[in-house]
Amino acid sequence: MWRDTPAGAVRIPASREREPTMSSPRAAKPPSSLHDALLFAAGAAVSTVLLLTLANPFAPSLPADARHDGADHTALHAAGSPAAGGGRTTFYDDPALSYTVDRPITGWDAKRAGWARAHPELSAAAAGVERVLMVSGSQPSPCGSPGGDHTLLRLLKNKADYCRLHGVQLLYNTALLRASMDRYWAKIPVIRAAMVAHPEAEWVWWVDSDAVLTDMDFRLPLRRYRGHNLVVHGWASLVYGATAGASRSWTSLNAGVFLIRNCQWSLDFMDAWAAMGPDSPEYRRWGAVLKSAFQDKVFDESDDQSALVYMLLQSGSPWRDKVFLESGYYFEGYWMEIVGRLGNITERYEAMERRPGSAALRRRHAEAEHVPHAAARNAALAGAGLAESGVNGWRRPFVTHFTGCQPCSGHRNEHYTGASCDEGMRRALNFADDQVLRAYGFRHAGPLSDDVQPLPFDYPAAASQ
Repeated sequence: MWRDTPAGAVRIPASREREPTMSSPRAAKPPSSLHDALLFAAGAAVSTVLLLTLANPFAPSLPADARHDGADHTALHAAGSPAAGGGRTTFYDDPALSYTVDRPITGWDAKRAGWARAHPELSAAAAGVERVLMVSGSQPSPCGSPGGDHTLLRLLKNKADYCRLHGVQLLYNTALLRASMDRYWAKIPVIRAAMVAHPEAEWVWWVDSDAVLTDMDFRLPLRRYRGHNLVVHGWASLVYGATAGASRSWTSLNAGVFLIRNCQWSLDFMDAWAAMGPDSPEYRRWGAVLKSAFQDKVFDESDDQSALVYMLLQSGSPWRDKVFLESGYYFEGYWMEIVGRLGNITERYEAMERRPGSAALRRRHAEAEHVPHAAARNAALAGAGLAESGVNGWRRPFVTHFTGCQPCSGHRNEHYTGASCDEGMRRALNFADDQVLRAYGFRHAGPLSDDVQPLPFDYPAAASQ
């Protein structure tokens, strides 16, 4: 949505800029017996495969007495039974607690703590790290753009690859949880429900469907965000207007990728955020307020991103102190400034691994060993001149965000051609996929090729001989 430095910020008309996360579901079709039976069987099989694929590989296996043995365990899972919560009552037993955004939750921090005491084996202390849940999603109906569903599949695979490599759980949602909050507002009901369903997760990481993780070695620097509850890509000088003469801009941050802590502050924040959305009786008024607040906002609809900036820049904002505006790396990067440099980035990383004393970086290993090998590569970046991120550096961009391309609907921003968006996505996805395929001994035959080729032993040193 912007350049990587405030001085070069790029403004994109918001009306055509961001892919709706979800749209209203289509009307149901009348049933037909054999056809529907086949569809049901196929759907069940696909759902099973997806669940198995996206499952956290680091989760402990079920004990023998908890595996399915063909018996009817309905009675065992009744509320308050030993099999449900270890016999201890948790917030899940409270009928007043709701997953929906129209019913606020109070005392959430104490509720989470109580649940953790009832399930010490699932707590953050047991994991030794702060658990992260990545949440993404797309509309429940098929894409209108030819090839859009295939592109969404590749984008989903990209997120599943990263999560598998780093032990991050992934929730990919295709249900519109609140019909009135569609398009860019649809993320808030999903995140709210995800927090309640995953009290073991300290962070919820929202990633738009059109964002590509392009550095499979990078890990979120969670220690950097201690004392903060929301992390977004942006600059204080643009959000708060701290720079002399700077005008306030609704593109001073991007709401398509963010980290939000699973805590009471976040629930209260999302309630305040959603109060500027379609459910609010003041929705039209908020649209006019936001348009007048930002000179570069050309439409008078209240959107999530403008609302977020507005909440932060208000004098005495109760939210500002807990928000971290991340500009130190590509927490979310504008695709137009990235995709043309990916080939040069690959060449520089290969050159780093060919340097004397770098044989350990080229050593083949199991995919399960990815994290320590990625740490070794990251540690070598500075010595190879690759530590700097952004438009002036050559470190792999962490997230490449294809704002304005809208691969599902096909209603691209008027500044982009279909070829530029499609080719850019293929380059970014293949760039990321090559990092994954390397553990399997393959890589793409070219930056835009769907074909793959085997890698020689001691790659990339052998490839240069």
